[in-house]
Amino acid sequence: MRLVVQRVTEASVTVDGTEVGRIGPGIMALVGVTHEDTAEDAAYLADKIINLRIFEDESGKMNLSLLDTGGELLSVSQFTLYGETKKGRRPNFMNAAKPDQALLLYEKWNELLREKGVKVETGTFGAMMDVQLTNSGPVTLIMDSKQ
Repeated sequence: MRLVVQRVTEASVTVDGTEVGRIGPGIMALVGVTHEDTAEDAAYLADKIINLRIFEDESGKMNLSLLDTGGELLSVSQFTLYGETKKGRRPNFMNAAKPDQALLLYEKWNELLREKGVKVETGTFGAMMDVQLTNSGPVTLIMDSKQ
């Protein structure tokens, strides 16, 4: 699994002009799934993201996690994270998992986050979505369960 993680002051996602998810301070995560991913990958990244110390403490140092701050998480499925652009001018998405496999792992990941006490909002899997966010910092990280 691959994530693009952004620390945000707020984020929202809309589908067909209707807001389907909104969070206040926390993390906005774009979530990609590849063929080899398993429930273990989802568990690894769920634990990693909620404990990642990317929020500032009273001294201005990044020492606090999502759990420490009580922040929220907006999870948006993003198969294009596995787009290959080395050859030609059109991305190749052969490394992205098929929708049925990706949906299962995406839902598992969201469920694991909720079980750990995080408020999780989501987009709509497979839909054309508009995502808005205010990146705080800016802080943006790429996480991959295989690297």
